[in-house]
Amino acid sequence: MAERHLIVNADDLGYSPAVNEGVFAAHEEGIVTSASLMVLRDAAPAAVEALPAHPDLAVGLHLESAFVLRTDMPVKGRTPIGECREQLERFREFVGRDPTHLDSHKHVQETDAACGAAAEALAAELGVPLRNRAIRYERTFYGRDETGAPAPEAIAAEHLIALIEALPPGWTEIGCHPAAGPVPVSSYDTERQIELATLRDPDVKFLLNVSDVQLCSFAQVFGS
Repeated sequence: MAERHLIVNADDLGYSPAVNEGVFAAHEEGIVTSASLMVLRDAAPAAVEALPAHPDLAVGLHLESAFVLRTDMPVKGRTPIGECREQLERFREFVGRDPTHLDSHKHVQETDAACGAAAEALAAELGVPLRNRAIRYERTFYGRDETGAPAPEAIAAEHLIALIEALPPGWTEIGCHPAAGPVPVSSYDTERQIELATLRDPDVKFLLNVSDVQLCSFAQVFGS
C-alpha cells in the first residue's frame, strides 16, 4: 500500500491568548503537528515566547492582506509582494528563522490573484510549501457550511476519523482552528473550542496510532 502522510496544521497562532493556548494544547495533547503564525496580531509575541516549550511544533507564516480586506482602498505605494515580505521579515525577527510553510488568512492566496502570485513567489524563494499547491489540502474539517451556517457535525470526532480513514496516498494537510476559550473578535468562535476537543479526542489519537497514516509536520516535508 502506498504511504499516506498527514499534516495537521493549526491556523491563527498569535490571533489571541485563547487561540495560542488552544494551538499548544492541540499539539501537546492532540494531533496538531504544525501551526501558522499571524505576525501582525497583538498575541503573536506571546505565542513566540512560548515556542521553545514546544520544539516539535513546526511553525509557518499565516499571511494577511489589506489588499483583500479593503480592495476599494489600496494603500499608495504598497504591493501584495511587499506586504508578504514585510510579514516574512517580522516572522524572522520574532522566531529567528524562516517559516516551514506559508498559508494565508481566509485562504486569500486562493481567492485573490495578486496575493496568490505574491505568496507563490515567496514560497518558491524560500523553498517551502504553500497551502494547496504541492500538498493536497483537505478543506472539510470546518464548522461552517458553504452558506456560513453552523455545521458542528463537520468538526466532530466521527467526521475527522472518517477523513483520516479515507486519506489518499501521498501527503495531505488538514487545517484546523483550535482555541481554549472564547474568541469574541472572531466570527468563527464557539467552533474553535469544539475543534480543540475533537483534536484531543482519544478515538482520533488511537486511530493514528494503529493506522498506516504517518502523522508528520511541515518541517519534514521534502526532507527539510
